[in-house]
Amino acid sequence: MDDPRVLAANLTAAARRCVAAGLSALVVSPGTDLRWLCGYDAVPLVRLTALVVGAGEPFIVVPRLEVLAAAASPLGDLGVAVHSYGEGDDGPALVARLLNERWPDREPRTVAVDDRMWAVKAFALQTALKGTCGEAVTVTAAAGILAGLRMVKSDAEVSALAAAAAAIDAVHARVPSLLQPGRTEREVARLLAEQVLAAGHVRVDFIIVAAGENAASPHHEPGDRVLRPGDPVIVDIGGTMPDGYRSDETRTYALAPVDPEFAAQYAVLYEAQQQAVAGVSPGVPRQAVDAIARSRLTAAGLGEAFIHRTGHGIGLDTHEQPYLAVGEEDPLLAGMVFSVEPGFYLPGRWGARLEDIVVCTPTGGRSLTLRPRELCVVG
Repeated sequence: MDDPRVLAANLTAAARRCVAAGLSALVVSPGTDLRWLCGYDAVPLVRLTALVVGAGEPFIVVPRLEVLAAAASPLGDLGVAVHSYGEGDDGPALVARLLNERWPDREPRTVAVDDRMWAVKAFALQTALKGTCGEAVTVTAAAGILAGLRMVKSDAEVSALAAAAAAIDAVHARVPSLLQPGRTEREVARLLAEQVLAAGHVRVDFIIVAAGENAASPHHEPGDRVLRPGDPVIVDIGGTMPDGYRSDETRTYALAPVDPEFAAQYAVLYEAQQQAVAGVSPGVPRQAVDAIARSRLTAAGLGEAFIHRTGHGIGLDTHEQPYLAVGEEDPLLAGMVFSVEPGFYLPGRWGARLEDIVVCTPTGGRSLTLRPRELCVVG
Protein backbone atom coordinates (compact mmCIF):
# COMPACT_ATOMS: atom_id res chain seq x y z
CA MET A 1 0.00 0.00 0.00
CA ASP A 2 3.07 2.26 0.06
CA ASP A 3 3.36 2.42 -3.74
CA PRO A 4 4.25 6.09 -4.50
CA ARG A 5 1.84 6.10 -7.45
CA VAL A 6 -1.04 5.08 -5.20
CA LEU A 7 -0.05 7.56 -2.51
CA ALA A 8 0.30 10.37 -5.07
CA ALA A 9 -3.22 9.61 -6.28
CA ASN A 10 -4.46 9.71 -2.68
CA LEU A 11 -2.85 13.12 -2.11
CA THR A 12 -4.31 14.47 -5.34
CA ALA A 13 -7.77 13.18 -4.48
CA ALA A 14 -7.56 14.76 -1.02
CA ALA A 15 -6.48 18.11 -2.48
CA ARG A 16 -9.36 18.07 -4.94
CA ARG A 17 -11.82 17.23 -2.20
CA CYS A 18 -10.50 20.15 -0.16
CA VAL A 19 -11.17 22.51 -3.06
CA ALA A 20 -14.64 21.06 -3.59
CA ALA A 21 -15.42 21.57 0.10
CA GLY A 22 -14.24 25.19 0.03
CA LEU A 23 -11.25 24.52 2.28
CA SER A 24 -8.03 26.51 2.08
CA ALA A 25 -6.01 23.64 3.57
CA LEU A 26 -6.32 20.32 5.38
CA VAL A 27 -3.93 19.56 8.26
CA VAL A 28 -3.39 15.88 9.05
CA SER A 29 -1.71 14.58 12.22
CA PRO A 30 -0.22 11.11 12.90
CA GLY A 31 -2.64 8.25 12.41
CA THR A 32 -4.11 6.16 9.66
CA ASP A 33 -5.19 9.18 7.59
CA LEU A 34 -1.55 10.28 7.42
CA ARG A 35 -0.39 6.79 6.49
CA TRP A 36 -3.08 6.48 3.79
CA LEU A 37 -2.09 9.82 2.28
CA CYS A 38 1.70 9.59 2.25
CA GLY A 39 2.81 6.23 3.68
CA TYR A 40 4.37 7.84 6.76
CA ASP A 41 3.45 5.85 9.89
CA ALA A 42 4.42 8.67 12.23
CA VAL A 43 4.61 8.27 15.99
CA PRO A 44 2.01 10.44 17.77
CA LEU A 45 3.98 12.67 20.12
CA VAL A 46 3.31 15.70 22.30
CA ARG A 47 5.21 17.60 19.60
CA LEU A 48 3.19 18.41 16.48
CA THR A 49 3.61 16.45 13.26
CA ALA A 50 1.38 17.89 10.53
CA LEU A 51 0.93 17.17 6.83
CA VAL A 52 -0.67 20.10 4.99
CA VAL A 53 -2.69 19.35 1.86
CA GLY A 54 -4.61 21.67 -0.42
CA ALA A 55 -2.51 24.84 -0.14
CA GLY A 56 -0.30 24.41 -3.20
CA GLU A 57 2.12 21.50 -3.07
CA PRO A 58 1.76 19.37 0.08
CA PHE A 59 4.33 19.77 2.84
CA ILE A 60 4.89 18.26 6.27
CA VAL A 61 6.16 19.73 9.53
CA VAL A 62 7.92 17.35 11.93
CA PRO A 63 9.92 17.70 15.15
CA ARG A 64 13.65 17.46 14.46
CA LEU A 65 13.99 14.10 16.21
CA GLU A 66 11.62 12.61 13.59
CA VAL A 67 13.47 13.87 10.50
CA LEU A 68 15.22 10.56 9.80
CA ALA A 69 11.99 8.61 10.26
CA ALA A 70 10.24 10.94 7.83
CA ALA A 71 13.11 10.56 5.35
CA ALA A 72 12.77 6.77 5.51
CA SER A 73 9.11 7.00 4.49
CA PRO A 74 7.76 7.52 0.94
CA LEU A 75 7.56 11.31 1.50
CA GLY A 76 10.64 11.95 -0.64
CA ASP A 77 9.32 9.88 -3.53
CA LEU A 78 6.14 11.95 -3.38
CA GLY A 79 7.98 15.27 -3.48
CA VAL A 80 6.53 16.33 -0.12
CA ALA A 81 8.77 18.99 1.40
CA VAL A 82 9.81 18.22 4.99
CA HIS A 83 10.17 21.15 7.43
CA SER A 84 11.46 20.55 10.94
CA TYR A 85 11.64 22.44 14.20
CA GLY A 86 13.82 21.99 17.26
CA GLU A 87 13.16 21.31 20.91
CA GLY A 88 11.59 24.41 22.41
CA ASP A 89 10.46 25.73 19.02
CA ASP A 90 6.79 26.17 18.14
CA GLY A 91 5.48 23.59 15.66
CA PRO A 92 2.03 25.17 15.15
CA ALA A 93 3.71 28.55 14.56
CA LEU A 94 5.86 26.99 11.83
CA VAL A 95 2.76 25.57 10.11
CA ALA A 96 1.10 28.99 10.33
CA ARG A 97 4.17 30.78 8.92
CA LEU A 98 4.45 28.38 5.98
CA LEU A 99 0.76 28.79 5.19
CA ASN A 100 1.00 32.58 5.52
CA GLU A 101 3.76 32.56 2.89
CA ARG A 102 1.28 30.88 0.52
CA TRP A 103 -1.50 33.32 1.39
CA PRO A 104 -0.23 36.80 0.56
CA ASP A 105 -3.59 38.41 1.38
CA ARG A 106 -5.77 38.19 4.48
CA GLU A 107 -8.99 37.02 2.87
CA PRO A 108 -11.21 34.66 4.87
CA ARG A 109 -9.66 31.20 4.98
CA THR A 110 -10.89 27.86 6.31
CA VAL A 111 -8.42 25.29 7.55
CA ALA A 112 -9.68 21.80 8.45
CA VAL A 113 -7.88 19.52 10.90
CA ASP A 114 -8.24 15.76 10.72
CA ASP A 115 -10.91 14.26 12.95
CA ARG A 116 -8.44 12.65 15.34
CA MET A 117 -6.04 15.51 15.98
CA TRP A 118 -5.52 16.01 19.72
CA ALA A 119 -7.62 18.93 20.93
CA VAL A 120 -4.62 20.66 22.51
CA LYS A 121 -2.84 20.65 19.14
CA ALA A 122 -5.92 21.83 17.23
CA PHE A 123 -6.36 24.78 19.61
CA ALA A 124 -2.65 25.61 19.43
CA LEU A 125 -2.82 25.54 15.63
CA GLN A 126 -5.91 27.78 15.67
CA THR A 127 -4.13 30.32 17.89
CA ALA A 128 -1.03 30.29 15.69
CA LEU A 129 -3.01 30.69 12.46
CA LYS A 130 -5.06 33.59 13.77
CA GLY A 131 -1.97 35.28 15.12
CA THR A 132 0.02 34.89 11.91
CA CYS A 133 -2.58 34.86 9.13
CA GLY A 134 -5.26 37.07 10.67
CA GLU A 135 -8.52 36.67 12.55
CA ALA A 136 -10.32 35.83 9.29
CA VAL A 137 -8.91 32.29 9.48
CA THR A 138 -11.40 29.67 10.67
CA VAL A 139 -10.26 26.27 11.96
CA THR A 140 -12.78 23.45 11.65
CA ALA A 141 -12.98 19.66 11.75
CA ALA A 142 -12.39 17.76 8.53
CA ALA A 143 -15.78 16.09 9.06
CA GLY A 144 -15.30 13.10 6.80
CA ILE A 145 -13.20 14.69 4.03
CA LEU A 146 -10.79 11.75 4.11
CA ALA A 147 -13.27 9.16 5.34
CA GLY A 148 -15.25 9.70 2.14
CA LEU A 149 -12.16 8.78 0.12
CA ARG A 150 -11.04 5.88 2.29
CA MET A 151 -14.43 4.14 2.42
CA VAL A 152 -14.13 2.64 -1.06
CA LYS A 153 -11.17 0.29 -1.13
CA SER A 154 -8.91 -0.32 -4.11
CA ASP A 155 -8.38 -3.86 -5.42
CA ALA A 156 -5.01 -3.89 -3.64
CA GLU A 157 -6.66 -2.90 -0.35
CA VAL A 158 -9.32 -5.60 -0.72
CA SER A 159 -6.52 -8.12 -1.31
CA ALA A 160 -4.75 -6.88 1.82
CA LEU A 161 -7.93 -7.26 3.85
CA ALA A 162 -8.48 -10.74 2.41
CA ALA A 163 -4.98 -11.71 3.58
CA ALA A 164 -5.77 -10.33 7.04
CA ALA A 165 -9.03 -12.30 7.05
CA ALA A 166 -7.21 -15.51 6.12
CA ALA A 167 -4.76 -14.92 8.98
CA ILE A 168 -7.52 -14.50 11.56
CA ASP A 169 -9.38 -17.49 10.10
CA ALA A 170 -6.28 -19.54 10.89
CA VAL A 171 -6.44 -18.41 14.51
CA HIS A 172 -10.14 -19.27 14.84
CA ALA A 173 -9.32 -22.74 13.53
CA ARG A 174 -7.26 -23.19 16.69
CA VAL A 175 -9.89 -21.93 19.12
CA PRO A 176 -11.71 -25.24 19.82
CA SER A 177 -8.47 -26.83 21.04
CA LEU A 178 -7.98 -23.96 23.49
CA LEU A 179 -11.46 -23.92 25.04
CA GLN A 180 -10.91 -26.45 27.77
CA PRO A 181 -13.01 -26.62 30.95
CA GLY A 182 -10.94 -25.38 33.88
CA ARG A 183 -9.06 -22.75 31.90
CA THR A 184 -9.82 -19.12 32.63
CA GLU A 185 -10.87 -16.58 30.01
CA ARG A 186 -7.56 -14.81 30.60
CA GLU A 187 -5.55 -17.98 29.95
CA VAL A 188 -7.38 -18.58 26.68
CA ALA A 189 -6.86 -14.94 25.68
CA ARG A 190 -3.13 -15.20 26.30
CA LEU A 191 -2.88 -18.31 24.14
CA LEU A 192 -4.93 -16.64 21.41
CA ALA A 193 -2.67 -13.59 21.43
CA GLU A 194 0.27 -15.87 20.70
CA GLN A 195 -1.66 -17.43 17.83
CA VAL A 196 -2.58 -14.03 16.35
CA LEU A 197 1.11 -13.13 16.10
CA ALA A 198 2.06 -16.58 14.82
CA ALA A 199 -0.51 -16.21 12.03
CA GLY A 200 1.35 -13.21 10.58
CA HIS A 201 0.00 -10.19 12.42
CA VAL A 202 2.52 -7.72 13.80
CA ARG A 203 0.20 -6.51 16.56
CA VAL A 204 -2.68 -7.92 18.59
CA ASP A 205 -5.42 -5.27 18.60
CA PHE A 206 -8.00 -6.97 20.82
CA ILE A 207 -8.93 -10.34 22.30
CA ILE A 208 -12.43 -10.92 23.66
CA VAL A 209 -13.10 -14.24 25.39
CA ALA A 210 -16.47 -14.10 27.13
CA ALA A 211 -17.83 -17.25 28.76
CA GLY A 212 -21.32 -17.97 30.08
CA GLU A 213 -22.97 -14.91 31.64
CA ASN A 214 -19.98 -12.77 30.58
CA ALA A 215 -21.02 -13.24 26.96
CA ALA A 216 -23.88 -10.82 27.66
CA SER A 217 -21.31 -7.98 27.66
CA PRO A 218 -20.30 -7.27 24.03
CA HIS A 219 -16.85 -5.88 24.90
CA HIS A 220 -16.10 -8.08 27.90
CA GLU A 221 -12.50 -8.01 29.12
CA PRO A 222 -11.17 -11.56 29.70
CA GLY A 223 -10.87 -12.28 33.39
CA ASP A 224 -10.63 -15.08 35.93
CA ARG A 225 -13.97 -16.68 35.03
CA VAL A 226 -13.32 -20.43 34.59
CA LEU A 227 -14.75 -22.16 31.52
CA ARG A 228 -17.33 -24.77 32.48
CA PRO A 229 -19.30 -27.45 30.59
CA GLY A 230 -22.40 -25.94 28.99
CA ASP A 231 -20.86 -22.46 28.60
CA PRO A 232 -21.42 -20.43 25.43
CA VAL A 233 -18.17 -18.59 24.67
CA ILE A 234 -17.84 -15.55 22.41
CA VAL A 235 -14.39 -15.21 20.85
CA ASP A 236 -13.80 -11.92 19.01
CA ILE A 237 -10.21 -11.34 17.86
CA GLY A 238 -8.28 -9.06 15.56
CA GLY A 239 -4.84 -7.72 14.76
CA THR A 240 -2.76 -5.60 12.40
CA MET A 241 -0.84 -7.04 9.47
CA PRO A 242 2.60 -5.80 8.34
CA ASP A 243 1.01 -3.54 5.71
CA GLY A 244 -1.20 -1.89 8.34
CA TYR A 245 -4.50 -3.51 7.35
CA ARG A 246 -6.63 -5.05 10.07
CA SER A 247 -8.46 -8.28 10.82
CA ASP A 248 -11.61 -8.79 12.89
CA GLU A 249 -13.71 -11.94 13.27
CA THR A 250 -16.16 -13.24 15.85
CA ARG A 251 -17.40 -16.78 16.31
CA THR A 252 -19.49 -18.16 19.14
CA TYR A 253 -18.53 -21.52 20.60
CA ALA A 254 -20.22 -23.70 23.19
CA LEU A 255 -18.80 -26.26 25.58
CA ALA A 256 -20.94 -29.40 25.61
CA PRO A 257 -23.60 -30.05 26.67
CA VAL A 258 -25.38 -27.16 24.92
CA ASP A 259 -28.56 -25.72 26.41
CA PRO A 260 -31.34 -26.35 23.82
CA GLU A 261 -32.70 -22.82 24.32
CA PHE A 262 -29.33 -21.28 23.53
CA ALA A 263 -28.92 -23.52 20.49
CA ALA A 264 -32.30 -22.38 19.17
CA GLN A 265 -31.45 -18.71 19.75
CA TYR A 266 -28.12 -19.12 18.02
CA ALA A 267 -29.85 -20.70 15.01
CA VAL A 268 -31.89 -17.49 14.69
CA LEU A 269 -28.72 -15.39 14.92
CA TYR A 270 -27.11 -17.48 12.19
CA GLU A 271 -30.10 -16.88 9.92
CA ALA A 272 -30.09 -13.15 10.69
CA GLN A 273 -26.41 -12.81 9.83
CA GLN A 274 -26.66 -14.83 6.64
CA GLN A 275 -29.70 -12.88 5.48
CA ALA A 276 -27.92 -9.59 6.18
CA VAL A 277 -24.87 -10.67 4.14
CA ALA A 278 -27.19 -11.71 1.31
CA GLY A 279 -28.73 -8.23 1.44
CA VAL A 280 -25.43 -6.49 0.66
CA SER A 281 -25.39 -4.91 -2.80
CA PRO A 282 -24.34 -1.61 -4.38
CA GLY A 283 -27.04 1.00 -4.01
CA VAL A 284 -28.63 -0.58 -0.95
CA PRO A 285 -28.94 1.91 1.95
CA ARG A 286 -26.50 0.98 4.69
CA GLN A 287 -29.26 0.98 7.29
CA ALA A 288 -31.16 -1.60 5.23
CA VAL A 289 -28.57 -4.27 6.01
CA ASP A 290 -28.94 -3.48 9.70
CA ALA A 291 -32.73 -3.71 9.33
CA ILE A 292 -32.51 -7.18 7.76
CA ALA A 293 -30.56 -8.61 10.68
CA ARG A 294 -32.63 -6.75 13.26
CA SER A 295 -35.98 -7.85 11.83
CA ARG A 296 -35.09 -11.56 12.00
CA LEU A 297 -33.97 -11.28 15.62
CA THR A 298 -37.03 -9.20 16.49
CA ALA A 299 -39.34 -11.79 15.01
CA ALA A 300 -37.82 -14.35 17.38
CA GLY A 301 -38.20 -12.10 20.42
CA LEU A 302 -34.51 -11.14 20.52
CA GLY A 303 -34.75 -7.64 19.04
CA GLU A 304 -34.30 -5.85 22.37
CA ALA A 305 -31.22 -8.00 23.02
CA PHE A 306 -29.50 -6.75 19.84
CA ILE A 307 -27.94 -3.64 21.36
CA HIS A 308 -25.37 -2.47 18.78
CA ARG A 309 -25.15 -1.65 15.09
CA THR A 310 -24.78 -4.44 12.57
CA GLY A 311 -21.47 -3.39 11.10
CA HIS A 312 -18.47 -1.08 10.77
CA GLY A 313 -15.99 -0.43 8.02
CA ILE A 314 -12.49 -1.87 8.30
CA GLY A 315 -9.17 -1.04 6.67
CA LEU A 316 -6.19 0.71 8.24
CA ASP A 317 -8.51 1.13 11.25
CA THR A 318 -10.51 -1.67 12.81
CA HIS A 319 -13.51 0.66 13.05
CA GLU A 320 -13.98 3.21 10.28
CA GLN A 321 -16.70 4.30 7.89
CA PRO A 322 -19.06 3.06 6.52
CA TYR A 323 -21.35 1.97 9.36
CA LEU A 324 -24.35 -0.32 8.99
CA ALA A 325 -26.78 1.21 11.45
CA VAL A 326 -30.12 2.92 11.85
CA GLY A 327 -29.96 6.39 10.31
CA GLU A 328 -27.20 5.54 7.81
CA GLU A 329 -29.17 6.35 4.66
CA ASP A 330 -26.27 6.61 2.19
CA PRO A 331 -25.93 3.67 -0.22
CA LEU A 332 -23.36 0.94 -0.18
CA LEU A 333 -20.80 1.22 -2.98
CA ALA A 334 -18.74 -1.47 -4.68
CA GLY A 335 -15.38 -1.67 -2.94
CA MET A 336 -16.64 -0.93 0.56
CA VAL A 337 -15.46 -3.46 3.16
CA PHE A 338 -17.21 -3.84 6.50
CA SER A 339 -18.25 -6.25 9.22
CA VAL A 340 -21.67 -7.86 9.39
CA GLU A 341 -22.02 -8.84 13.05
CA PRO A 342 -25.44 -9.09 14.66
CA GLY A 343 -25.63 -10.41 18.18
CA PHE A 344 -27.91 -10.88 21.16
CA TYR A 345 -27.09 -10.35 24.84
CA LEU A 346 -29.17 -11.55 27.78
CA PRO A 347 -27.75 -10.21 31.08
CA GLY A 348 -27.23 -12.86 33.74
CA ARG A 349 -27.56 -15.68 31.19
CA TRP A 350 -25.50 -15.58 28.01
CA GLY A 351 -24.94 -13.91 24.66
CA ALA A 352 -23.80 -14.64 21.12
CA ARG A 353 -22.33 -12.78 18.15
CA LEU A 354 -21.42 -13.84 14.60
CA GLU A 355 -19.13 -11.58 12.58
CA ASP A 356 -17.70 -11.76 9.08
CA ILE A 357 -15.77 -9.18 7.10
CA VAL A 358 -17.65 -8.60 3.84
CA VAL A 359 -16.70 -6.75 0.66
CA CYS A 360 -19.45 -5.16 -1.42
CA THR A 361 -18.80 -6.27 -5.01
CA PRO A 362 -20.68 -5.14 -8.12
CA THR A 363 -22.82 -8.28 -7.82
CA GLY A 364 -23.34 -8.45 -4.04
CA GLY A 365 -21.60 -9.23 -0.77
CA ARG A 366 -18.64 -11.58 -0.51
CA SER A 367 -17.29 -12.75 2.83
CA LEU A 368 -13.54 -12.50 3.30
CA THR A 369 -13.60 -14.45 6.58
CA LEU A 370 -14.48 -18.04 5.82
CA ARG A 371 -14.60 -20.09 9.03
CA PRO A 372 -17.79 -22.15 9.56
CA ARG A 373 -20.60 -20.02 10.97
CA GLU A 374 -22.75 -22.67 12.62
CA LEU A 375 -22.47 -22.99 16.37
CA CYS A 376 -19.20 -24.79 17.12
CA VAL A 377 -19.72 -27.26 19.96
CA VAL A 378 -16.55 -28.24 21.82
CA GLY A 379 -16.33 -31.55 23.62
